[in-house]
Amino acid sequence: MPVYNRASSSRTMTIVAALFLAAVSAGTVAREFRAADTQSEDYPTVQALEYMGRLIAERTGGRHHIRVFHSRQLGEETETIEQTRAGAIDLDRTNVAPIGNFVPAMNVLAMPFLFRSVEHLQKVLDGPIGNEILNSFEPYGFVGLAFYDSGARSIYDSVRPIRSIADMKGLRIRVQQSELMSDMIKALGAEPIKLPYGQVPTALATKLVDGAENNWPSFVTTGHYKYAGYYTLTEHTVSPEVLVMSLKAWESLSADDQKIFRDAAIQSSHFMREKWKDLEAESRQEAEAAGVTITTDFNRKPFEAAMAGIYAKAMRDPAVAELIERIRKVE
Repeated sequence: MPVYNRASSSRTMTIVAALFLAAVSAGTVAREFRAADTQSEDYPTVQALEYMGRLIAERTGGRHHIRVFHSRQLGEETETIEQTRAGAIDLDRTNVAPIGNFVPAMNVLAMPFLFRSVEHLQKVLDGPIGNEILNSFEPYGFVGLAFYDSGARSIYDSVRPIRSIADMKGLRIRVQQSELMSDMIKALGAEPIKLPYGQVPTALATKLVDGAENNWPSFVTTGHYKYAGYYTLTEHTVSPEVLVMSLKAWESLSADDQKIFRDAAIQSSHFMREKWKDLEAESRQEAEAAGVTITTDFNRKPFEAAMAGIYAKAMRDPAVAELIERIRKVE
């Protein structure tokens, strides 16, 4: 090669390299972000992640994309949380209970009988308290982006209707892999069985457990209603889902792209909320049509009183006690 051409080629490579580095620093390099969800493809949280992905692709001119892995393709919630913290997964939709093992503030949102209604929960999450909680994730390797609705969780079983706390005695109830949920079931006189979400249908079918606790859509879409014909509206927790991003993935974004991701996440939260309302109503109707016995006339006060020890333990931490009191005061 002539000297002139070699020099020209060298300059060209230098310019290309410089432009590449400038693009990286400006956050303009296209990238696919992996998002995990344990729910099925047509579930509101999965649809919300897909919606968020469309917004991000549009607002970054196609530079960034989200690829959603639904139906536990990347593992159960405890596994995807770990992978997200390590940076192997970029985005993760999870319930607050399992991530509470990593982010203490999440345990407060999962406290039984804390929220008076779904409306009370939404007022808390849409206000300054919700923002403060989302901003508390970074020391633990996550960035809190948005909350998704999860309705109210109630207890269902295959043995008997639950009309009093005495009816809980002796029941083996599946719980999330969370110490708080385990303590709650113990306090109600039943035996908690920690199992990954995907194992619950088999556990119900084989009588490994007598029941579980979850919201209407999860009760129906997973087929739990086929094995547990008694659903009691305990509504013991009205806790949200949370969408988090790996801190490593977040820090790879420019400031402008970070804003795009955060805004898109918040919009996806509103999108999900509307989808959730429809699915919740449809799921309850489907359970009723299948012959599930729904108990609404149970004695709630002893259930709430049984939580005294859990609250006493949690409120030894002054920060937790303050947060609980602030949540209770929201009207």
